[in-house]
Formats: sequence, structure tokens, C-alpha cells
Amino acid sequence: MEMLHYDFMQRAFFAGGIIALIASALGVYLLLRRQALMADMLSHVSLAGVAAGTYLGINPSLAGFVVAVLGAIAVEYVRKAYKTYSELSVAIIMVGGLSLAVILMTMNKSVNKSFSSYLFGSVVAVNRTELMIMLAAALIGALFFFLLRRPLYMVSFDEESARTSGIPVQWISFGFSIVTGMIVAAAMPIVGVLLVSALIILPAALSVRISSSFTTAILISMGIGLTGTFTGLTASYELSTPPGGTIAFVLLLFLVAGLGLKKLFALGSKRSGRLVMRPETPVSRRHRAADNEHWSSS
Repeated sequence: MEMLHYDFMQRAFFAGGIIALIASALGVYLLLRRQALMADMLSHVSLAGVAAGTYLGINPSLAGFVVAVLGAIAVEYVRKAYKTYSELSVAIIMVGGLSLAVILMTMNKSVNKSFSSYLFGSVVAVNRTELMIMLAAALIGALFFFLLRRPLYMVSFDEESARTSGIPVQWISFGFSIVTGMIVAAAMPIVGVLLVSALIILPAALSVRISSSFTTAILISMGIGLTGTFTGLTASYELSTPPGGTIAFVLLLFLVAGLGLKKLFALGSKRSGRLVMRPETPVSRRHRAADNEHWSSS
């Protein structure tokens, strides 16, 4: 393909592929933990890091990465203070991050000039530092999800049951928040602060509806994220549209189409089931009762 002859497009596909795989896997865990808004919150918090880095003369991407990780740690501490209202931690940290970002932006007018790339993403302009951050975040995230897949699975579904089973829930949740902050910050150059949650949540939202197991949900989510990212980058190159917005829109189309097809298949199977249905006889009733007794006893 012609676009792959350019170095910046090669870097874009490489960076997009890395983040799409790890971010889509993260999205499944966030959905199961009822923390879908955490990705959006951390992306806004990292904006304060970008503003601080620009104001202090530090690499903005690296500063945003550090602040996103600190925000993820802060979420865990605030969540302990509001155990009954755990969603308050997301709102509190988001307000703090956004207010700090606005203050730093007004203190340095030159910050506004480079902010559009962080708000909406510019994957074709990914530099070496951002690429190294992505590689590090993806590697650490992959090791975390692989080595702790069983306890993380139990913690994601039921923290109380996991705690009674002897699993260190507090440390696993703490590590999960840090990994989430790292992945969110690394994904910012791809789709930007305003759309980073789309890359994490949309593939997972479709996979959990069409998959039959936890492992299948992660694999399908990774496949959807990778396909959507590559399709979005290709469409962005051909149509000269912003890469971040195009990727997010493609993933949204995948979600709508996938849910629509699932609905059609369900209606078709229900209709075919009515066509083959036969009146129940006394013999079939006895067989059904025996089957129920077998499954209940096992």
C-alpha cells in the first residue's frame, strides 16, 4: 500500500497496533469492575500533566504519563474513603485534574498552541519518546494481565469473595489502577484526551455482548480494537480526516453493527425455534424432568 511507504505512517500503524491490543484488553477488566469512566477520568487528569510539562519545560508526554499514574493511585485512596459511593472518587479526581489544567493553561498562553494534538490525538506525529512510553506501558500491562490473570479475574467479578479466598485484593487493585493510568497516558497520542475512552471501552463493550467466556471476550476485544484502529488509520489517510476521531468513529460503527447483527441473529434463531417446536408429550416431560434432576444434582 502506498501509505506504508512513508515512515510516519509506519510508526502510526506500529504505535496504533500496540495500544489497540493492550487498551482493548484493559477495557474488558474495566467493564467487569464497573469502572468504565475511569479511563475518561485519567485521560482528563493527564491533561494537567501535559499542561504542567509544557509550563515547566518538561516533555509534555512524559509529564502527562506521570500525572496519570499519580491520578490512578489517588483514585484508590479516595475510593477507600467513600466505600459506599466509590464512583465519587472518579468525579473528585477528574475535577482536580481539569481545574489544574485550566489554571496552568491560563498561566502560559503558549500552551494553547500545542494542546489540540493532545485533545484530539495525532498518531501520525508520534515521536520516539512517545513510542517508547507506549512500548513500556504495553509490556508492563501485558505482564500484569498475564501473571495475575486468575486473581484479577476473581477481583473483577467479586472483591469480597476474592478477599475471603486469601487474594490480596488491595494490592491487586492498586496495581491495576497504576497499569490503567499508564495505558491511558500512552494512548493519548493515538486518539487524544477527549477520545481515549473510545479506544478502551468500545471494543470491550461489543466483545462482552457477543462472547461466551472471559478469555474469548478479551481476545475478541483485542481483535476489534486492532481492526478498528487499522481501519481508522487507513480511512484517515484516504479521506484526510483527523486520525483520532476517525478511529473512534470506526469503533463506534463496529459496536452499532455488531449489536445490530446480534439482535438479528437472536430474532432469527427465535423464529426458527418456533417453527420446529413440537407439542410436549408425557414421555418428553419425563425426559425433561430427568435432565433437570441430573443437572441439579451435579
